[in-house]
Amino acid sequence: MTEAHASPPTRIASLDVIRGVAVMGIFSVNVMSFAMIGSAYLNPTAFGGHTGASLIVWGGNLLLIDGKMRSLFSILFGASMMVVVERAQAKGQSAWWTHARRMAVLFAFGLVHYTFIWFGDILTNYALAGLVIFLFRRQPPRTLITLGVAAIIVQSLFFAWQSAEALQVQMAAHAPGASKAAVDAWNRMAGFYHPDAARIAKDQMRHLGPWSAMFERRFGRWDTYFTYLALDLPATIGLMLIGMAGFKSGFLTGSWSDGRYRRFAAWAIPAGLAGFLAILMFTVHTRFDGVALEGSVFLVGGEFAAFMALGYAALIILLTRKRGQLTDRIAAAGRCAFSNYLGTSILATFVFDGWGLGLYASLTRWQVWLVAPLFWAIMLLWSKPWLERFHYGPFEWAWRSLSRWSIQPFRKIKPVVGPVGI
Repeated sequence: MTEAHASPPTRIASLDVIRGVAVMGIFSVNVMSFAMIGSAYLNPTAFGGHTGASLIVWGGNLLLIDGKMRSLFSILFGASMMVVVERAQAKGQSAWWTHARRMAVLFAFGLVHYTFIWFGDILTNYALAGLVIFLFRRQPPRTLITLGVAAIIVQSLFFAWQSAEALQVQMAAHAPGASKAAVDAWNRMAGFYHPDAARIAKDQMRHLGPWSAMFERRFGRWDTYFTYLALDLPATIGLMLIGMAGFKSGFLTGSWSDGRYRRFAAWAIPAGLAGFLAILMFTVHTRFDGVALEGSVFLVGGEFAAFMALGYAALIILLTRKRGQLTDRIAAAGRCAFSNYLGTSILATFVFDGWGLGLYASLTRWQVWLVAPLFWAIMLLWSKPWLERFHYGPFEWAWRSLSRWSIQPFRKIKPVVGPVGI
C-alpha cells in the first residue's frame, strides 16, 4: 500500500448515492439465495413459507425491490463507464485500453467470486456487457435508449420462447393419457419449480457440509454458469446503454430540475408497479404455479423493472438534494459498492453456510429478510469512516491497482497543522 497526498477525481454525488441505495437493495433480495434453496428466490411455496409475514415479504420484494435494484445497479454501471472513459480521454490516455483492463480484472474477480464464494455472481456478466457497451459510447442519448430497450426486449422474447417450451411440457404431462416420457419430463422440471423434501434435504446438506464440497460443485458447473451469463447478457447490455444515456442527458448526474424529476418519477414508478402488481395477482391466481410465475417475471418483468429503476433514480435524486448525515453515509456505501457487494457475499455465506454459523434452511422467509437491515447498517457504518482514512474501498483499490498494473495511492495523509521543522 502506497501513501500519497493525491486525491481521487471529484465525485458525482448523485451517482454515489443511487449506487449506495442499489447495493443495499440488491442484498435484500439476494439474501434469500444465500439462506435457502434457489427455487425459493421467486417461488415462495418452494421453501421458507408463503403465508402471513413470509407472504408479505415475498410480495413486497416482488413489487418494490426484486429486479429493480439490479436494474438500477446495471444502469449505474453504464453511467460510471462514461465517467471512466471521459477521464481517461482528458488525461490523454487510451479510453479503450483503460476500459478493457478494468473489465478484464472485473471478469477475474467475478470468476473468483463465483468459484470460491457464491454462485449468484454478476461481475463476470457486467465485465462482458461492459466490453460491448463501449462500442456505443459516442451515440446520442436517444439512440442509446432505443438500443437499450431493444436489447431488453430481445431477452424477453428469448425467455418467452423458453417459457412456452416449459408450458408445453407441463400441459403434455397433465393431458389425459399422458405418456410416461411426458410425465418424466415434467417431473424433472417440476423438481426445480416445486422441490420435494428429498431435494431440499440434499441442498441443505450440501450447504451445511464442508466448504470444499460447495467449491467442487461450482467448479464442476462452468457450463451452467456460462449459459446463465449468455442468457442474462442482452438485458444487462440494454440497461447499461440506458445508463449511458442517463449520464449524457444529465438525468443521472442531478442536472434536471426538481419538477422534471418529479414528473418522471410520477409516471415511471406507477407504470412499473402496475406491471408487477399484475404479475403478483396472476401468480396468486395460478396458486404459485412455478412455470407461470417464472414465465411472467422473465417475459415482462425486465421492462417494468427498468421503468421502476429509473423512477427510483429520479426519486432518490430529489430526496437527497440537500445533503445530510444519512445521505453522506449512503453515498459512501455507493463509493464502496464493489467492496460492499463482495463483502456481503463473504459475510452472508459465513452466516448461512456450514463453514460459519450454519443457519442455511433454518429460517422462514420473513426471518431471513430481517438479516438485510443488519447488513445495511454494516454498510452504512463502515463505509464513511473508511473513506475518511482511505481513498478507496479495499476491493476498489485492488481493482484499480490491478487494472493499472501499479500500486495506487490508498491511505490518505492528514495535513500537517502548525509549523514544520525546528
